[in-house]
Amino acid sequence: MPFFAYTGRNARGELVRGVLENSDSGAVADQLLTSGVSPIDISATSGPKALSGEGWLRRLSTEKVTLEDLVLFSRQMYTLLKAGVPILKSLAALQESAARVGFASMLQDLRTSLDTGRDLSTAMRRHPKAFGPFYISMVRVGELTGALEEIFLRLFNHLEFEREIKNQVAQALRYPIFVIAVMGAAVVIVNIFVIPAFARIFASFRAELPLMTRVLLGFSDFMVNYWPALLGIVAGAYVAFRVWVGTPAGRYSWDRMKFRIPIAGKIVLKATLARFARSLSIALKSGMPIVQALSVVEQVVDNAYVGQRIGQIRDGVERGESLLRTSVTTGVFTPVVLQMIAVGEESGELDDLLREVAEMYQREVEYELKTLSSQIEPILIVLLGVLVLILALGVFLPMWDLGQAAFASGKR
Repeated sequence: MPFFAYTGRNARGELVRGVLENSDSGAVADQLLTSGVSPIDISATSGPKALSGEGWLRRLSTEKVTLEDLVLFSRQMYTLLKAGVPILKSLAALQESAARVGFASMLQDLRTSLDTGRDLSTAMRRHPKAFGPFYISMVRVGELTGALEEIFLRLFNHLEFEREIKNQVAQALRYPIFVIAVMGAAVVIVNIFVIPAFARIFASFRAELPLMTRVLLGFSDFMVNYWPALLGIVAGAYVAFRVWVGTPAGRYSWDRMKFRIPIAGKIVLKATLARFARSLSIALKSGMPIVQALSVVEQVVDNAYVGQRIGQIRDGVERGESLLRTSVTTGVFTPVVLQMIAVGEESGELDDLLREVAEMYQREVEYELKTLSSQIEPILIVLLGVLVLILALGVFLPMWDLGQAAFASGKR
């Protein structure tokens, strides 16, 4: 059936726009009147993406909905719905108080979709960059069970956990990244400005230079003469890495290699397991069937390697196997997680035990992140010492040798 773009006013007199699929414009008008919208203009369009005024330039300039926006949105929706405020009125209140244009536009689109008869979870599917599969699935469960306000509270706690982890990771990596960036800048400055000056001095001596000095002079000469090629190589390597990670096989391999990174690998694993346990606990606590919950959590863990293992668990549960048995065969989960799963299956309190697992790993991740700088600091000191040693041997050793030779000839 063809698509029709419409403009109309809802029962509150507010202007609404959207796209509907129906046999003709008359049927669209009847559909709008049934949903409480008085049509002003109805015209044929190519599809849902061809909304009036939503050109590519406007979409490009629209602000992105951030994690902080979703955290605040979830908490406010819980408060408003718990107080008995209808969904449409709640969205209108949040839109009026929204400080970001992109967030306000998204809320307006949600209201428009609800006015046309869609439910909230379906309206959220129109914004996949803002609402992930887990968020939408949880809202759908809340709509079916009539406990939408409790779902929003659980989503708020889940997003708050995600935000805390990201902030702690960023804070822990700030010092090492700064040190590495300064070391990289120092290497570039030394090779482009300092070593060429010493090269002119060494050339005036007309003496054979040590191997380390010749290596430094050669590398400096290469950087000075071929820096555009170096920039091209670095940019090409970055683009190639992004393209590789963008492929399913590349993403799977990279996510698997993350767990083998010294020091950081165990933190990534614990954070991934905490995300898995918390997400599955929230889904099961909300009444979602375990197979559906595993399918949703598979997309939430943000790790293709672990996600594939969760898919294997889901397939095993569908075949009638126990959750514990299929979890053991994946080889990903630690003994603590497996033990909690076993007890949870036996006692029927899997959701509560998984929440305790998530809280335990969250505390461990927080501790690991707090001590990350102290663990990385010795490595940075060694790297800095090696860099200084190379520069000292390459630059000052020939000057020392030439000074010794001059002193010996003066004695003779």
